[in-house]
Amino acid sequence: MDFLNHPETDRIIREALREDIHEGDHTSLACIPPDAVQRARCLVKEDGVIAGVALAERVFKFIDPEMRFERLISDGEAVKVGDVPFFVEGNARAILTGERTVLNCMQRMSGIATRTRQMVKELEGLHTKLLDTRKTTPLIRHLEKWAVTIGGGENHRFGLYDMIMVKDNHHDYAGGIEAAIHRVKEYQRQNGLNLKVEVEARNLEEVKEVLRVGGVDRIMFDNMSAEDMKAAVGLVAGRYETEASGNIVLENIREKALSGVDYLSMGALTHSVDSLDISLKAMK
Repeated sequence: MDFLNHPETDRIIREALREDIHEGDHTSLACIPPDAVQRARCLVKEDGVIAGVALAERVFKFIDPEMRFERLISDGEAVKVGDVPFFVEGNARAILTGERTVLNCMQRMSGIATRTRQMVKELEGLHTKLLDTRKTTPLIRHLEKWAVTIGGGENHRFGLYDMIMVKDNHHDYAGGIEAAIHRVKEYQRQNGLNLKVEVEARNLEEVKEVLRVGGVDRIMFDNMSAEDMKAAVGLVAGRYETEASGNIVLENIREKALSGVDYLSMGALTHSVDSLDISLKAMK
């Protein structure tokens, strides 16, 4: 996906600026002459992986198309304290007006990219891929999933609309796994859909049930031990894609991947990361 040029990117920028500015940046309007031209640098204050540099340029030029932006470090590169990812030069009011929106986005995205890179490194040499989830901040999911890809991870579904994922609550409400799968097949037939279907299994018996019913694309092993995951992969035997989720942390991610599962999905990539400390400093 072209995240930068996606309509969601401009929607987020537009809404973030509206939230922050409303009728005007009164401090800058009061303090800064309208024709003042200034320069600022982005300053990294914590080691990690930078993300959101391309977005920062988009934000500043959204405010003032004449803004000059000099990129020194690209998204996905490792950074350390004191690094300068970019310089921005142009109307001083525009720089100050966009500052907080740029930093809020970059700090959040860089924190996600940094966490993702740590996890992906643990999977080196294995075929297992790291996925994000829908456990994202409302209205900025697009940016958070973008950050995951910058960190080296891959995106799971973007919402409820682009994949059918029968989780435990679904098959509990539907009357069981078999009933849920049959209803999904009929729903797709009636509505002319051909969405991928994933079914969650909480234990080996549920894995066996999904295999017996069939007609899915992926089976997700939910909160299983590494031992049970390995057994589940053996049961599936390559007939469907496999995914595991739940209680995956830095300390056990490689052990879980060694089960042979195709994907590991982690809500913690987006729902509980610390933002990377970044600032924007005026240059005289």
